[in-house]
Amino acid sequence: MASPGGPRPGNVPPNYNPNYLADNMQNLQINRPNQPPSTAGMNANAPRHPAPFGQQPPPFAGGPPVSRPGPPPAGVLPRGQPPAGGPPQSTLPSNVGLNRPTGPPPMSQPPPPFASRPPPPGYVPPIAGSTVPPPSGAVPPPGQGPLPGPLTSGPTFPPSSTAGLMSNGPPAFGSGPVQAGPRAPPASTAPRFPMAGPPQTMYSSALQPPSMSSPFGSPPATASGGMAQSARPFLSEQPSVPPPFGSSPFAQQGQVMPPPSGSAMHGWQMQHGQVAPPPSVPGSVQPPRMYGMPPPAGPVLGQSMAHTGAAVSGQSKIDPNQIPRPIPSSSVILHETRQNNQANPPPPATSDYIVRDTGNCSPRYMRCTINQVPCTVDLLNTSAMQMALLVQPMALPHPSEEPIQIVDFGEAGPVRCSHCKAYINPFMKFIDQGRRYICNLCGATNETPREYQCNLGPDGRRRDADERPELCRGTVEFVATKEFTVRDPMPAVYFFLIDVSMNSIQTGATEAACSAISQVIADLPEGPRTMVGIATFDSTIHFYNLKRALQQPLMLIVPDVQDVYTPLESDVVVQLSECRQHLELLLESIPTMFQNNRTSDSAFGAAVKAAFLAIKSTGGKLLVFQSVLPSVGIGALSAREAEGRTNISAGEKEAHKLLQPVDKTLKTMAIEFAEYQVSVDLFITTQSYMDIASISVIPRTTGGQVYYYYPFSALSDPAKLANDLRWNITRPQGFEAVMRVRCSLGLQVQDYSGNFCKHIPTDVDLPAIDCDKTIMVTLKHDDKLQDGSECAFQSALLYTTVYGQRRIRISTLSLPCTNMLSNLFRSADLDTQFGCMLKQAANEVPSTPLVQVREQVTNLCINILHSYRKFCATVTSPGQLILPEALKLLPLYTLALIKSVGLRTDARVDDRSFWINYVAPLSVLLAIPLVYPRMIAIHDLGSKDSGEDLIPPSIPLSSEHINDNGIYLLENGEDCLIYVGSNVDQDVMRQLLGFSSIDEVPTQFVLQQYDNPLSKKLNEVMNEIRRQRCSYLRLRLCKKGDSSGMLFFSYMVEDKIQSGLSYVEFLVHVHRQIQNVFLPLPH
Repeated sequence: MASPGGPRPGNVPPNYNPNYLADNMQNLQINRPNQPPSTAGMNANAPRHPAPFGQQPPPFAGGPPVSRPGPPPAGVLPRGQPPAGGPPQSTLPSNVGLNRPTGPPPMSQPPPPFASRPPPPGYVPPIAGSTVPPPSGAVPPPGQGPLPGPLTSGPTFPPSSTAGLMSNGPPAFGSGPVQAGPRAPPASTAPRFPMAGPPQTMYSSALQPPSMSSPFGSPPATASGGMAQSARPFLSEQPSVPPPFGSSPFAQQGQVMPPPSGSAMHGWQMQHGQVAPPPSVPGSVQPPRMYGMPPPAGPVLGQSMAHTGAAVSGQSKIDPNQIPRPIPSSSVILHETRQNNQANPPPPATSDYIVRDTGNCSPRYMRCTINQVPCTVDLLNTSAMQMALLVQPMALPHPSEEPIQIVDFGEAGPVRCSHCKAYINPFMKFIDQGRRYICNLCGATNETPREYQCNLGPDGRRRDADERPELCRGTVEFVATKEFTVRDPMPAVYFFLIDVSMNSIQTGATEAACSAISQVIADLPEGPRTMVGIATFDSTIHFYNLKRALQQPLMLIVPDVQDVYTPLESDVVVQLSECRQHLELLLESIPTMFQNNRTSDSAFGAAVKAAFLAIKSTGGKLLVFQSVLPSVGIGALSAREAEGRTNISAGEKEAHKLLQPVDKTLKTMAIEFAEYQVSVDLFITTQSYMDIASISVIPRTTGGQVYYYYPFSALSDPAKLANDLRWNITRPQGFEAVMRVRCSLGLQVQDYSGNFCKHIPTDVDLPAIDCDKTIMVTLKHDDKLQDGSECAFQSALLYTTVYGQRRIRISTLSLPCTNMLSNLFRSADLDTQFGCMLKQAANEVPSTPLVQVREQVTNLCINILHSYRKFCATVTSPGQLILPEALKLLPLYTLALIKSVGLRTDARVDDRSFWINYVAPLSVLLAIPLVYPRMIAIHDLGSKDSGEDLIPPSIPLSSEHINDNGIYLLENGEDCLIYVGSNVDQDVMRQLLGFSSIDEVPTQFVLQQYDNPLSKKLNEVMNEIRRQRCSYLRLRLCKKGDSSGMLFFSYMVEDKIQSGLSYVEFLVHVHRQIQNVFLPLPH
């Protein structure tokens, strides 16, 4: 047996193939129908296709490889073969315990997904508009070697070769949606966190005190928006280039970045989170950047800025190019979580970064809204900021990051504090020659188990600390002992439930669902732990006996939809290896069997309950395809009021009630599902009202997810449906999980928010957890913290892998405490702050009128900026709007949020309900793009040099930047719109889209690749975006003058609209509100 606490020897699953996710990799082929991949035999010890992100075992032992559709790009080289006579580097199944497979679900040709794959050796991702070659002779940081595989240039972090490592490499489509942003210098050169006053951005003018009545009234509600940054996944390892001096929000107060001559993004070069070298004289302060804000009577503003930051007057209005906007960058940040025994502020969540775990967990797994913890609740309240964590315990790491190590303490189990039950971590202090240790969370002194004792070195650390992952890494995974197991670990069970009512058959939704399931079944490898079942429903429920002994599947009908039951329970859920042929035959036959069905009713609730009864004894995943409003049986619904029937908002006063479940029937069912470890994922393929507010209760309570295809198109949506289903099933995930977050004395967890069920206040129960799910943890003070000390947070996730192994994933984050308000603003994390703001707003929408939610969101932004203005920038003129550098984009994102689908008045009820469900488990990576999408011009793709970024620079979300001669693409991580201007060159239009007249723009559209460079480049851009976003993206064409054009322009969040302010006007409004609070009232 392994020594206590030592890395666990790997157990290689039978038929293990390290490159399973790389097999059958094909580029996204968005214009080809999905076809099942080849299941030819393979040699587990020989690389097949390139393994772009490391070598990972398949999620299931035996069977054909699983891979995301699409071959790797030309030039990608396969990784080296596993060492002879032993297992490959990663010896545990991927998907085990939070394992992250190297790639998303495999698919053969289908519209693929999204994978950030390594480029050919020597390729360097360019910066938008220019090519930056890596420095010659670049070498890895001291003590580090190159990562074996296709990535050969630049510094890397080598994976450990110790047996027992679990690869946590990302899916085949990369590390997920990554918004490019400014980067920090390599970890080896990053300076220490400067402690001077927070940097700030000023907008100045001769502003006079405004009157107390605001001309803008309550906050507006309108269109939505998303990320203006040009996203770029990491494609090769290159030395990162330190940002220019003075560009860091963590640098000295008021640093100035002189704007480049003629720059449209005047002076706004950096985002929060960057680390720049401190000034040569400690505490020195450079003049602040100042931009004009117009006075109430009339704007007077300088359009240009001197190097000293002084505003130049004489302009009649604010130059939109001078106000803060996201600025993309193409370099890669090398981030060490701790340096010199101090926590390093994390890079922006939307940037491309590589993490080296040096004590704190990766920010991918856990981020805090403020990277210095306020010592008192009064200090936190004064700042007006939120204190919360966003925890994504199974997040996909960067392909170049080290795998999470698995530690086996044997039968004794992991070392834990006897008082608070916290797990051993790098911040527990050993004393008395290692015989005792002090818990860093509760302060209790514990006896060290005899077999775990070790002498201390001169620095007070254990001599073996660097050899034990649990003592030097912020994230580790422990093998769970019997005390963590209530029953035998559950198998991997997948039950498919398909709507075959008349509407579903006629719209093609049933056929699309059967095709998608067929592809997934073909991709899943066989194995004794993989079990499947299938049922269909309309006004009755139809199960199918899939036993191999039968010549063909046998239909078993359950007509009672009030008191449902499951016939032949043992025969409707069987091992995949026993029923693969029957299942494929059945899926091919279902659309034909029901093609003449005239039953329009849907017994959705009864069907879900019956399917639950079929897998109740084991637990598992229930995947439901639903097309019409449930109308009969358990949980039957009806179109609620005129608003429900027409999907048009009737008014603010009562509208929010339609976003609440109609009753508690489905909620009660969902709680029972969660108790038996059954998670439900809902694929809504509809063309009408569905009452998502009621039926979505089941996925939210059981740790599932809602997918929404409205209006469903049999032409364009099957591709996305197939990709969504594949990724849902084959992404890294765990079953029957429980999560708890602990924190140091002085703080406590106030609440959890996300998709889960909670039976006791301290824990969240997750029938399923995957790499895309995030849980928000709000915190509160219960005592004072000591200035200069550190406060720790630890998340513990107990779960079962798809191999039936129990694991405990531990992530620990230790942050400094401070009594200085300026430190809070300097260390604020914009992405996490806004992610929490977004989730809290979504939680309020179902119970609060929209106008009040918009006011709350706006007031939160104003209160934060007012606190900074009042307490951290008192030496400046009252006529200046001053923004803390770390939060300078907060007003823009706040405006985008109040104009989003979730908060604007004109959204459909179901659209708003889906938005609420989409936001609940949303990762911090996708929070900003959801409300501030990325927009790029695609009509001139052919004029770009090959050395530039694949994706063109993003454009501000303003109609001023849209030309009638252009074609523009806008995406928010879920949907993609292509806007065709009214005067576009016919030849360009034909090359890109296949038609030459604006009048020929179709309502339903599938992007094709034509035989010309422009079309090829557009397809490459689309595939790259899909890889970054981990989503296939629904594609729609828009043109001026109809509803599609209105939809596109509703995302122009910087524009003024009838019910909302422009970005410039919103800044004026925010400034006036700050002055109303800050300036004394006239007597």
